[in-house]
Amino acid sequence: MSVRYKLYQDNRAESTTRGKWYARAVYNSRPKTLREMALEIQENVSVKKSDVMAVLDEMVVVLKKWMQDSNRVKIEGFGSFKIGLKTKPADTAKDFSAAKHIVGARVNFQPEVTIDANKQRVKNLLLGLTVEETNPNDVDKDTTPNNP
Repeated sequence: MSVRYKLYQDNRAESTTRGKWYARAVYNSRPKTLREMALEIQENVSVKKSDVMAVLDEMVVVLKKWMQDSNRVKIEGFGSFKIGLKTKPADTAKDFSAAKHIVGARVNFQPEVTIDANKQRVKNLLLGLTVEETNPNDVDKDTTPNNP
């Protein structure tokens, strides 16, 4: 198993890296679902898919509840979730109004980190990651870079 990628060229006129090549991850056509996860977990443990689904469904409910109650939620071995806010500035603290200045919210996820043998911080979800080029890209790799 590897993360697949395709090459793309930066063709933005205003870019300082115009003409340079980068890799972009390529994903399967549809996302995996909680139900598919429950089936795979069922194959690895002695618990039925319906029991796994019940736990995963409830985990989503509790995760939402805890985050919306101003908690940071840590799932050991996986990472932490919390709510982040997008705000507009107010001239003074007295002038700040949630209704006027809070303009959005997002879920922040921070993967759990492990220290490897080289004393480097490595995200657990990336341990053992390999990458491979998807079906050969439609680019000629033997040419000189484009000049802007």
